[in-house]
Amino acid sequence: MIDGKKILFSGMQATGNLTLGNYLGALKNWVTLCDEYECFYSVVDLHSITVRQDPAELRKRARSLLTLYIAAGLDPEKNCIYYQSHVSGHSELSWILNCYTYMGELNRMTQFKDKAAKHADNINAGLFTYPVLMAADILLYQTDVVPVGKDQLQHLEITRDIAQRFNAIYGDVFAIPEPYIGKTGASIKSLQAPEKKMSKSDENPNASIYLMDDPDTVMRKFKRAVTDLEAQVRYNPEQAGIYNLINIYSACTGKTPEEIEREFDGKGYGDFKAAVGEAVVSVLRPLQERYTDLCQNKDYINSVIKNNAEKANYYAMKTLRKVQKKIGFPERIR
Repeated sequence: MIDGKKILFSGMQATGNLTLGNYLGALKNWVTLCDEYECFYSVVDLHSITVRQDPAELRKRARSLLTLYIAAGLDPEKNCIYYQSHVSGHSELSWILNCYTYMGELNRMTQFKDKAAKHADNINAGLFTYPVLMAADILLYQTDVVPVGKDQLQHLEITRDIAQRFNAIYGDVFAIPEPYIGKTGASIKSLQAPEKKMSKSDENPNASIYLMDDPDTVMRKFKRAVTDLEAQVRYNPEQAGIYNLINIYSACTGKTPEEIEREFDGKGYGDFKAAVGEAVVSVLRPLQERYTDLCQNKDYINSVIKNNAEKANYYAMKTLRKVQKKIGFPERIR
């Protein structure tokens, strides 16, 4: 705990462009958590290099993501917003935890199998030990809670296993993190394949709404969104396309699915798609304006990067020194 608050950690990779799904499913809800938790939000650029990156592009995307965190409403005075690569404790603790993680555990990780299939020409050791770095991310700050989706739950489980194993050997060193259970974000699906979640790595440019899409692009993508032949706006999971659009409209307007069904009773899909697009444009406009303003204020963003890295390093080193002492590393002479 810090100042009586439990600690919460989360982060996003500095690759691709954030989507409406990232915002409505996670980022929007992070904004309210600082009142209850001491929050650490990382731009996880170390994780990004398991896939080959263009160096200049990676730096650009990392800064863009950190700026988007702030544009979305995360106050850097109340939340610690920082680059993972600026806190060496992530890498140092990751190596130590590698020595307390079993090959069999890593072999069972489904995400490794999925990513290895997508990047068959670059199945590197980092891709295999990715869950250990994620465990280090979490345990480094004595994290109590971690917001996770279903696809990340396995990573939290191995983090708990590693922490409990380490604690069993050396005593009470790490807090054991729990999954964050609170207000869940909207589950936003692809506009072209609504059985899959909206992804920033989707090869189909019409499948995802990106946070910096201009209004014309947003409207065009919704016009092309996959629906069905039912021609009724009903909140029915079997109508996957319309079901997804209702979830998006609900998340953007605050209206319930029942209210939405009544609003569009007797109206066609064209009217409904246009309304969803307009609602999304209204949500994205202030975020985009704030982002543009922040990009022009380089000194402010630089100060956030510097100050938040110092804060993250302070708490990271407290844990790292404790771990180093427990396993028998020589003390540093100061």
